[in-house]
Amino acid sequence: MKKWIVLLVVILAVLLYIGNTRVSINEVIIESEKIPASFNEWKILQISDLHDATFGDKQAKLVHKIKDVNPDIIFITGDIIDSNRYDLQNSLDLVNQIISIAPVYYVTGNHEIATNDVNHIKTSLMEIGVHVLSNEEVTVEYNGEKMRIIGIEDPLSGLLVREQLENFESSQDYTLVLSHRPEVFHDYVNSEMDLVFSGHAHGGQFRIPGLGGLVAPGQGWFPKYTAGTYKEKETTMIVSRGLGNSLVPIRVFNTPELIVVTLKSI
Repeated sequence: MKKWIVLLVVILAVLLYIGNTRVSINEVIIESEKIPASFNEWKILQISDLHDATFGDKQAKLVHKIKDVNPDIIFITGDIIDSNRYDLQNSLDLVNQIISIAPVYYVTGNHEIATNDVNHIKTSLMEIGVHVLSNEEVTVEYNGEKMRIIGIEDPLSGLLVREQLENFESSQDYTLVLSHRPEVFHDYVNSEMDLVFSGHAHGGQFRIPGLGGLVAPGQGWFPKYTAGTYKEKETTMIVSRGLGNSLVPIRVFNTPELIVVTLKSI
């Protein structure tokens, strides 16, 4: 009997190790009449919630996967570091290697703010060519057509997401939003944003098959917005399960992920 218990424990340990160190690529197709024809088939790669996790020597596993995707643009949606074991260089090891693959756009998460070193983090990223968006919008143009990218600072900085969204005028341009927090989905809907990239929920940390995530910051037990896509009216929100962990060191049925979004003009 003891032998079977030991075997079961070993199997569970192996499954937990694989489930916390393997990185999945989850692909999403977004179709809209508002997407300009020039951006048809554009690939957006989303990185979220690295939390100073390491995937291979100098993040080699992540870099290899991102190179294989060959995205047109890369979005980092916050918590690239962890305030409890702050190691900025570990994150820069990744960004330094992917900045040549595609333009990189970044917004803060709550952990960057919590370090009280957020200005240094932003400066370090900008010095290597990252577009840091702090309640700002930029336009990306291709073959004479354009889309809008809005970056929302994490509300731990002092302003609610809703208050920040109010500063942006409505636009006929297809609008992509980088914002760490998914729990305020209806703020994005009410502001008529087209496509939102978010994270923060860590997939609910422990995912229960058939039910979803168990707990998430800002949402509590059995959270609604933990992974995948959510759509209401004209707004679609994509929530990444992220890559790393913070206070809870393991994931269950919740593989770290990179998200690849392919835009389709219809």
